[in-house]
Amino acid sequence: METMSILENVKNSNWDYDEDADILYLSLVEPQPALGMDIGDGLVVQYKEATREVVGLKIIGVRERIVRSMQ
Repeated sequence: METMSILENVKNSNWDYDEDADILYLSLVEPQPALGMDIGDGLVVQYKEATREVVGLKIIGVRERIVRSMQ
């Protein structure tokens, strides 16, 4: 099984929230082309295909998750 680099070269992390889509985008490096891999439960890992380095994460349904956890 191939390995994937995670959080090893975090340089310019930032985040953005799309309220209409209820998606939190976490970028671990400067924005760049990447592939997305759905890992289940509304989580999509963004990674560079050539190096398999994780460059971001999408969390789908953030608002609903927070509301549910507060009940």
